Amino acid sequence: MELAARIALITALVYGVVVGLTYIVQRQLQYFPDRRMYSPREGGVPEMSVVRFNAADGVQLVSWHHAAAGAPTVVYFPGNAGNIANRGVAARSWIDAGYGVLLMGYRGYGGSGGRPTEKGLFADGRAAIAYLRGRGVPARRMVLYGESLGTGVAVRMAVEHEVGAVILEAPFTSAVDVGARAYPLLPVRWLMKDRYESLDHIAAVDAPLLIVHGEADRTIPVAHGRRMLAAAREPKQGVFIAGAGHDDLRAHGADAVILRFLAATFPRE
Repeated sequence: MELAARIALITALVYGVVVGLTYIVQRQLQYFPDRRMYSPREGGVPEMSVVRFNAADGVQLVSWHHAAAGAPTVVYFPGNAGNIANRGVAARSWIDAGYGVLLMGYRGYGGSGGRPTEKGLFADGRAAIAYLRGRGVPARRMVLYGESLGTGVAVRMAVEHEVGAVILEAPFTSAVDVGARAYPLLPVRWLMKDRYESLDHIAAVDAPLLIVHGEADRTIPVAHGRRMLAAAREPKQGVFIAGAGHDDLRAHGADAVILRFLAATFPRE
């Protein structure tokens, strides 16, 4: 065998091994859970209570809840890293403004059982909504808030349930599109299991929608948010913040944008 042919064969074998290993460990590349359980006080929201409820498949989920009688409740679906203790700063602004908040603890994160998958996180989202319904919160008084990966969960839940509003922070068109950009040399579109095809479903969301995205986001480019906004039905609003990246939207005024949207969507008597 000629040298060039040998090099080509070795290269193909190595590539095949890399593709195979990537397929096996892909969820470790997609989810980055902090499995430790923190207290609401450690997260900066001592008013919140630790609550536990089960998903339909029996997995126990640990979440934080703050009730606000008569006010809408924001159901927060986090991104793929850390856990809900990192989202206390977001809950803080809503609690201070008088809203209820449920910080959703996914399976595999922050003391919850199981391991994260797309199917599992959808089951977790349904369990969160069922938990609030069981405590007397009408679906139309729920605001589904998705952050990054959580936008995939929020969109699916908004398709399945009548809710009062949807807020998407740095949404993607699909996890496949994000993965293909991150790993351009791999056949991501063939390999990916947990795909979160939000662009295919956003038009079915029948609730007021706000999309907030940073113009300088290098993790999920702002083009994803613009495509999601274009595909969504009215009423909808997109706020694309100059200079903001993926993790610093609040430092660029996102809280004020979100609170204005909530006040306009749920005017107080």
